[in-house]
Order: sequence, then C-alpha cells, then structure tokens
Amino acid sequence: MATAWDALQHAYGSAEDTPSYLCQLLDEDPEVQAEALGMLDMSVLHQGSLYSSTPPAARFVAAILTHPQTFAEHESFFPWDDRTRPLRAALLDWLGQIVDSASYGEAPGSEGECGDDYGDEYAGDGDVDGEDEDELEAIRACRSIRPELYDAVEPILDDPHPDTREAALATVTLLLKAPDLAEFVPRAAQRLRSVLEADGSRRERASALLAMGAWGQDTTGFLNDPDPAVRACAALAPRCAHLPRATAVLLEALQNPIEADRWFPDPLPQVDGWFRFTLLKAVLDRVDAFEDLAPAAAALIPLASDYTVDRDWGPLLVKAFPNGHGPGQPLTVAQRELLQAVTANEECWGNMGNKIRWLREAGLPEQRDAIRAVL
Repeated sequence: MATAWDALQHAYGSAEDTPSYLCQLLDEDPEVQAEALGMLDMSVLHQGSLYSSTPPAARFVAAILTHPQTFAEHESFFPWDDRTRPLRAALLDWLGQIVDSASYGEAPGSEGECGDDYGDEYAGDGDVDGEDEDELEAIRACRSIRPELYDAVEPILDDPHPDTREAALATVTLLLKAPDLAEFVPRAAQRLRSVLEADGSRRERASALLAMGAWGQDTTGFLNDPDPAVRACAALAPRCAHLPRATAVLLEALQNPIEADRWFPDPLPQVDGWFRFTLLKAVLDRVDAFEDLAPAAAALIPLASDYTVDRDWGPLLVKAFPNGHGPGQPLTVAQRELLQAVTANEECWGNMGNKIRWLREAGLPEQRDAIRAVL
C-alpha cells in the first residue's frame, strides 16, 4: 500500500519531500547517502520529536537494512560527528533514537499505549491541544511498529562490522525495554551470552553486559571477570544493586577514575559522558554511608569542575550531608576531607551557577571562602 506522503507532516510542514531522501539512502555516492540521512534526521526526527511521517520512514529504513548499499562507509553529515562508519550503523542508530523517543513516559505493562506518565506532561490545566495530540498519535504509531523494527534489527547483531554490531545491539537494547517486546528478551539474551563467552573485544563484551542488565538479566557470573571494565559493566546491572560484591567492584573502579574513563574513549551506546559518571551514579544509589565511598570521592574531586558538578561533586556533597549541615554542627573526618578537596580545586569555582543548588541542598554556604570558614 502506497504512503500518501503529502498528507503527512514533519518538522517543516508537509512530508512530501521525504520519499526522495529515503531513496537517496541507496544512492551510489556515499556523500549523497550521508546528506539524505542528515535531512531525515532534521525533518522526521527533529531534535527527538516524532511526526506522522516518522513511522513510515522508520519502516522504510528497517526494510533496507540488508541492502548492499548500506555497507558503504562515510562520514556523518553533521560536523560534530567525526566518525566514519557504514551507513547501516548510522541507520541503526537513527532507528534507535526513534525507539527511545517513542518510549518516553511509557508505563510498565502498558502494552505500547501512551501511559499516564506521558499524558501528564501534556495535560496542563485543560485538554490536550491539536499539536500535542498529533505527537501523541505519532508516538502510538511508532510504538506499534516496534515488533517490525525488532525483526529487522535482531539479525544484524551478527554483522561482520563491529560498528554495525554495536549499533544493532544499542537499538535492540532500547527495543527490548518495551513491555510489548518482553517475549523476545530470552532469545536475545541467549545470543549475547555467546558473545560474552567468546574471545571478543572489551567494548563488545561490556556492551553485551549493559544490554543484559537493562533487560533484567543475571550478570553475576561476570563480577569476577579478569577484565575490570567487564566486571564493572556486570556490576551496573540493576539486579546486582544489593550485592556487596557488585558494589565493591564499582568502588574499586572509581578509585582510579582516569583509568576507568580510558576503558571506553568513545562512550558506549548505553552510557552518557565519561564512564566515571555512570559508575558514580550507581554507587550513590547503593551505598548507605558516605564514608564507604570517601576514597572514591578523593579520587574523583581532582577531576571535577564547574561543568561536571551535576555529575560528580554536587551529588557527593548531598551524599556527605544527607540532612544538610547545620550551623555549628561538627564535621566528620570524611566530610572535612571532601570539603577540603572541593575548596582546593580551582576548577570547581568558576561562574557557572549549577553548584548553588547542590550547596544549598547540602546546607553549605554558597561561597568558597565561607566553606573554608566552616572548615
């Protein structure tokens, strides 16, 4: 059945130009392919937004994933992305972004419908307006095609190119978080176990463990892996949250955060920013007393700055002062060492205002000299 593209919308209005970009994905010129994907990214997936044209575009891309032209390697259309990789990998990442956007606010067990969590974002004081209803309908449509997308992406987990395998795994990971695809998890997990048992690269094994953790699978068998990076990714799994051994693995990694960041110079698909941030977030949720992670904090603070406060020293302050610091209240040894390290780090005291809310939450003065006076 033909798609009436002129009746569909994207970020700039009518989607009547979308078919030409979709066809150019199979052009013989890699630069034309890259530009076509860039235009699709800006129109039918503009800044993560979904439109009525997004589902049919995603279905077309899923259908061409095995086309020989997708083996072509090229640079990204966007100047901030300096990777050179197969078009197939870039297409898989693009599909993953659609899946991620469609899952926003999805309630567990919602079977693909837009749950209350999403609706609350738009409810306001009145009815959902026409524009928001259009986006809600696009989200529903994108969720409805997830089984079709999964069928297209799963076979590419065995692609010969490592960049393509990684992109396929990232997209499969996002797909299998959907409640309506839960039945596929055991099959995919079994596939990843074969990757873990093989003599694969650190990056591939780590990605497999992060995916299995995201699906609620058991990763405890890898908490004693010879590779510290693989151990850490196994320990990050939610099912390991209450295991002392897993927490010990994370704390050990954080005591040498520079090395932990070097494990994955390019962030893993499931990781946002430096790897130490992901490790710290997990530890903060799992450790009761700040004293237990004080050695890790001592290693992290020299790397901190005004720009990283939301990911490192801000949460550490709140962990160290869970009830806030009251006037005249004595400091523990661990609290004192943390404040000494923070005030000694010049990079933490620029003009960025993010630190203020963390200092307030910890009951501490907002000025560096005032904290020194407390010390």
